[in-house]
Amino acid sequence: MRQIAISDIHGCSVTFLALLDRLALGTTDQLFLLGDYVDRGPDSKGVIDTIFKLQERGYQVQCLCGNHEELVLQAAKGDFTGLDRWLLTDGKDTMDSFGVKTIAEIPEKYLAWMQTLPYVIETNDYILVHAGLDFSMPDPLLPSNRMCWIRHWYGDIQYDWLGQRTIVHGHTPVQVQTTKIQLQHLDNQQYLDIDTGCVFSHERFVDKAGLGYLCAFDMSNRQVIFQENLDW
Repeated sequence: MRQIAISDIHGCSVTFLALLDRLALGTTDQLFLLGDYVDRGPDSKGVIDTIFKLQERGYQVQCLCGNHEELVLQAAKGDFTGLDRWLLTDGKDTMDSFGVKTIAEIPEKYLAWMQTLPYVIETNDYILVHAGLDFSMPDPLLPSNRMCWIRHWYGDIQYDWLGQRTIVHGHTPVQVQTTKIQLQHLDNQQYLDIDTGCVFSHERFVDKAGLGYLCAFDMSNRQVIFQENLDW
């Protein structure tokens, strides 16, 4: 049995399928997906459909909520506060993948699934979260949407509280080399960013040079596997 984490697929369903093929998942493996299945990429619906199919076929897949799922749910409720730009860019990519004109028209089973997604998963050795933990909270593991949005929290880690656990997260895109360096220092630093900016290989993201890979972290063997984006 292996435990594997992937984050920030962002509608890149072809790349996601290619990485899954390389991983050769078995039904005894545990796959943890850390959020941001939708937006920016060309096939948000296809990413979620792949997750549904894996679960239907008996694969152990657990999913977290990302900030982009939160944006979809916010818009589906009719709360468009601060979403003007998102609705014309990232949100439009998601609507196009579903063939709808408004977020509220996305079929209910997809929205209902997003509503069930937790903010954090704990295993024996790891804390899995989309963005990170807020160590200013009395209990950093108390579920909060801050776990979907926070950045720049490494300097606040309370290592006495963390113990021997390692925090695995996405949300903040980093280059492949950064993830590799973090892996080398995992015993001391106890955090790993596995968002290597899969969706940012597209030419429209001109300020995201050096990204464009979907990363899988084999937590059982402490290995990272990188799949170059195949969706563009």
